[in-house]
Amino acid sequence: MPNVKSAEKRMRTAAKRAERNKAARSKLRTAVKKARQAETGEEVNAAFLEAKSLLDRAARKRLVHPNKAARLKSRLAKRANAEGTA
Repeated sequence: MPNVKSAEKRMRTAAKRAERNKAARSKLRTAVKKARQAETGEEVNAAFLEAKSLLDRAARKRLVHPNKAARLKSRLAKRANAEGTA
């Protein structure tokens, strides 16, 4: 346990941030999974747009590495374009 008041506050804020980040990452993973499992072209496009938005936000906030976000968006876009035109 910390002995300094400011260190106690840092522990509290770190715990709050960790919880918030955990929830955001979970939401992101769920969106990516839904985008991968979508069946129809309309579903695929809607799921892709949702996942893309969350990936951009997560990369901006450094929840995931920006290169990872770009890679996932690229793969999802490739699939969305293939499904949308089929």
